[in-house]
Amino acid sequence: MNPILKLDNITKIYGGIRALNNVSMSFDMGEVHAIVGENGAGKSTLIKTISGAITPNNGEINIDGDSFTHLNPKLSKDLGVEVIYQEFNLIESLTAAENIFLGERFGYFVDYKLLADKAKEMFDKFKVNINPNSLVENLSPAQKQIVEILKAISRKAKIIIMDEPTAPLTNNEVESLFEIVEELKREKITVIYITHRLPEIFRIADRVSVLRDGEYIGTKPVKDTTVRELVKKMVGRDVMHRETNPDYTQKEVSLSIKNYSGNGLENISLDIHKGEILGLFGLVGAGRTELARLIYGVDKRLSGSTYINGENVNYRSTAKAIKLGIGMIPEDRKNDGCFLDNSISWNITISAIKELSNGPFINDKLNKEMYEKFSESLKIKASGPNQLVKNLSGGNQQKVVVAKTMIMDTDIIIFDEPTRGIDVGARQEIYELMLELAKNGKTILMISSDMEELLYMSNRILVMSEGVITGELKKNEFDREKILAMASEEHQGGN
Repeated sequence: MNPILKLDNITKIYGGIRALNNVSMSFDMGEVHAIVGENGAGKSTLIKTISGAITPNNGEINIDGDSFTHLNPKLSKDLGVEVIYQEFNLIESLTAAENIFLGERFGYFVDYKLLADKAKEMFDKFKVNINPNSLVENLSPAQKQIVEILKAISRKAKIIIMDEPTAPLTNNEVESLFEIVEELKREKITVIYITHRLPEIFRIADRVSVLRDGEYIGTKPVKDTTVRELVKKMVGRDVMHRETNPDYTQKEVSLSIKNYSGNGLENISLDIHKGEILGLFGLVGAGRTELARLIYGVDKRLSGSTYINGENVNYRSTAKAIKLGIGMIPEDRKNDGCFLDNSISWNITISAIKELSNGPFINDKLNKEMYEKFSESLKIKASGPNQLVKNLSGGNQQKVVVAKTMIMDTDIIIFDEPTRGIDVGARQEIYELMLELAKNGKTILMISSDMEELLYMSNRILVMSEGVITGELKKNEFDREKILAMASEEHQGGN
């Protein structure tokens, strides 16, 4: 089969660093071609090269028989390339139909009814239920993504690049996306699929290519490879999973909450032991994050008691929770966990600014010691303490948030979706970090919607549905179907 897109010896150098080094790849018409690699592997640079956002230092790009040394965004679009990024490129104040056909008039004047009718035809074809006259600001992330895809199709796209398309979606929405991708294949549209979620590749892709440190490692039909083989190629070594906390035995209870209500929750009670990783699972809207916010003092509870090491503690604020030794790694690390426009050192030490200051002045020596301590123990990959957090990979940003929590000598740590958006190598490092914390007697409440992560990391699993706990499983009782059944239970009153 003749490829619709070929990259020959593409090289891109930034300040002496080769983001791409003589990368050659090809993409066939109508295939779903996945690209995987750790953060920093070169995936983003590859996307920008194909979309014309950057000019490579060397190499050739061939699209549908036409060769170029470089592209620009307009030329790339004219050649049929569309990119759907994680941050949607939609105008929130316009309707779905207006976004899909933005810039097209179908006559001298804009015919809004015709736009809506044409959008409806597209929605019907792809079997999605969206009102074409709905404002984009009122659509869910999944619906916005569909609008982005249909906008690309309306522009006669031949190649659609999807960058982490399932990151904001629920499980049901992911299945809907996969059905749309299958329809794109039937339309002979090539989909380049960038993802950290390796199981998705085996569900949707025809072929998969691996990048590592800017180098092209290889391409295989999906049917001829395995997750383990892909991981090994991505990180350059065999990442072996091992049983969580093999030496863990149930110790004394460090955190006990009794009859928590509020924030959409009803009479929640649970105990967590020292050295334990307690997994908390639930479908969207189950109340997992709401519970975490109550424990951490972000939101106020209507009733209930908290016991730390057996002592009844009454607190109503995050500041008091921190003083009591409770820390939280939030789900949205970029908005809630760290200050992206500040340095790594500043982010790590801001929580302990009083302890690291001599009166009104910051103790620079102590500040530096804290940075060196945590950057070494957490293996934060950075150019130095003054590097801005926004320029770090997702995994290293997560480590900064962990360091910011650990500097307060936290004993009870809530990890809310600890590895969301993190590549496989950094994910394993986060796991090792959590295991080490538990081994040292820290108490961990881990909220996760990743079933593999939940089963691998947890000593026990609690399941929530509609604001209540619907089940508990010990390690020897772990079962995917049981967990999903408990997560789907309707609340009948009580726990």
